[in-house]
Amino acid sequence: MSISTKTGDKGFTSLWSQQRVKKDHIRVEAYGTLDELEAFLSEAKHFVEMALNKEILEQLQIILKRIMGALATVEDTFPNPITGEDIENIESLIYKLEQTFKIKELVILGKTIPSAKLDICRTITRRAERCIIHLANSETVSENIIIYINRMSDLLFLMARSEE
Repeated sequence: MSISTKTGDKGFTSLWSQQRVKKDHIRVEAYGTLDELEAFLSEAKHFVEMALNKEILEQLQIILKRIMGALATVEDTFPNPITGEDIENIESLIYKLEQTFKIKELVILGKTIPSAKLDICRTITRRAERCIIHLANSETVSENIIIYINRMSDLLFLMARSEE
């Protein structure tokens, strides 16, 4: 089977749940932005210096696959949704990093290449969050996804600062 199916030639794509939607649908924009984020996370992994940050980036990539799958599924039928435990896990990472340093002043971004890469990831996360909220205004989106993406941008901010 070829990767080129030609089924999208008329501007439609298939969701994981098999529905066909226009490629410019906000649902596609939301998971497409997360796909972009994952590509940037994979790039950042090659630049970060802290072993913990490399591990976190790999965990985030795995979680993003689940979030993209859920967003590509209508009627909340995705078999591996984001859970309260996932939110607790990301919050514990945030608290762990917060204990290592205190931010006391205005932060100028990009003091190092690794921190700049993570800040790019953070801003893409924020854009994805806006897309997800836009989708949630008209369709059902798991509250856990919204919470997780919000926490992810906080985590990426702290990871960037830890690389500095």
